Amino acid sequence: MYSFMGGGLFCAIVGNILLVVSTATDYWMQYRLSGNYAHQGLWRYCMSNKCYMQTDSIAYWNATRAFMILSGMSCFAGIIAGIMSFSHFSSFERFNRSFVAGIMFFVSTFFVLLGMAIYTGVTINFLGRRFGDWRFSWSYILGWVGMLMTFFAGIFYICAYRMCECRRGTGTR
Repeated sequence: MYSFMGGGLFCAIVGNILLVVSTATDYWMQYRLSGNYAHQGLWRYCMSNKCYMQTDSIAYWNATRAFMILSGMSCFAGIIAGIMSFSHFSSFERFNRSFVAGIMFFVSTFFVLLGMAIYTGVTINFLGRRFGDWRFSWSYILGWVGMLMTFFAGIFYICAYRMCECRRGTGTR
């Protein structure tokens, strides 16, 4: 049980770091504009070695930002619940922290999936046609890897919960 929780906690911490780095950096997409290379993230775009804030309030950027922030916050809450699941306080007997941690990691996975799907769909359908020479970049890829890590963290914690429930079920008979 503890090995599942330890593996889940490792995946969750790595996933949360990846989600924060992905959300904060400016390399979601790279493209060529007027002979110069440019790149953009959720918050800024950079051209000719100068970066500018994204002042346009475009719905898909706002939705992607919101879902990525919610994902990071729910993953962090899952990490706190996951750390607490290692302790055995009598006041928490009716509250299974490993189950809650697993659910929080799945919620985080869902939020990042929504954010990445929105960004991917709009980028391919709108910006992909506008810029001929473009590609997704490393910040974008870190978002997908962070999603996988939070998903596996949820799997590990649900497995730990199931092992704990099986032990309780056989011990009371």
